[in-house]
Amino acid sequence: MPTPLYQRWLPILFGLALLFPASELHAEKPQLTLAQVYEKGDALKGYWVSEKLDGVRAYWDGEHLISRQGHAFHPPTWFTRDFPEVPLDGELWMGRGTFSELSGVVRKLEPVDSEWRQVHYEIFDLPGSDRPFSERVARMRSLLKPSPSPYLVMIEQTPATTRAALMARLDEVVDEGGEGLMLHRGGALYEAGRSDDLLKVKRYQDAEATVVGYSPGQGKYEGMLGALVVERSDGRRFKLGSGFSDEQRADPPAIGATVTYKYYGLTSTGLPRFASFMRVRNEEPVGNGGRLCAAFCSTKSPHDAAR
Repeated sequence: MPTPLYQRWLPILFGLALLFPASELHAEKPQLTLAQVYEKGDALKGYWVSEKLDGVRAYWDGEHLISRQGHAFHPPTWFTRDFPEVPLDGELWMGRGTFSELSGVVRKLEPVDSEWRQVHYEIFDLPGSDRPFSERVARMRSLLKPSPSPYLVMIEQTPATTRAALMARLDEVVDEGGEGLMLHRGGALYEAGRSDDLLKVKRYQDAEATVVGYSPGQGKYEGMLGALVVERSDGRRFKLGSGFSDEQRADPPAIGATVTYKYYGLTSTGLPRFASFMRVRNEEPVGNGGRLCAAFCSTKSPHDAAR
C-alpha cells in the first residue's frame, strides 16, 4: 500500500520548521509565577486587582529581557539602559488590541528603533523579593516614582472589594478592548508555578496547545488553511477552525508552534467546547507556516481527525 501523502510530508515539515532559528537562548527558563482561573465564589479579601495585559511576558534579570521559554529578547540598548538592576516580572506591551503587531516587533533579532519606541515594559512583580505581594506593590511604586526610564511602567494595582465591583471592572476593561483582569493575593510570596495566589478573570477560558497538523480549507478557503490540528499537553488532539483572519489562513502558524485558543467549558469527552484560535504564543520567529500548509493543506488525511 502506498505511503499516505501526509506521512511523506511530515518529516519535511518538521525539518523545515527547525531551519528557522530562534532567538538567543538564555541560561535557563525563568521560574515565573503562573495564574489559575478565577471561579465564582472565590474569596476576594486580601487580593489586588490589575488589568490583564495582552502583551508578551518578559522577565528582566537585571541585564536582559528574557521570554517565558528562556529566550533573550533583542531590544535596542537605549530601551533598557535605565532599568534597575533588580529582577522584574512584567509584559512588553504596545496597547490594547496590538498583540500581533507587538509580537512582530519584539521577536526580531535585529530591533527597529521606531518600532520599539512604541513599546513599554509594564511590570507587575518583583521576583527577587522575599516579601509578600502587598509589600512588593509598595516597593514597585517606590522604584518607579519617578520611573528611571520612559519605557518602564508599573501596572496599576488596586485592592479588590466585592464580586460585583470586580465584574463591573471586567466589563469596563473588555468593552474598551482589554483582555481581562488579574487577582494577586496580598500575602503571597513570589513562587514559581501555578497557584490560587494569582488568578485570571476573563469572560472565557483560554489555554495553549501545539500545532501538529493542518486541515485543508474548502470553498473560498480552498488551498488555504481550514483548521489547525493541535495537541494539548495531555496528548488529546482537536481542531481549531475559527478565529483566523484571511491572512492567517494563507500563512498559518508553523508545525510545532504554540498557540493560544479560547473556549467555553469542556464537552462530555473532555475536549474544549467552541474552541477558537486566538494567537501564536511563541516568543521566537516561527517562519514559513503558510508555505508548509500550502503543500500539506492540499490533501486531507487521517492525521486531521481529532482524537
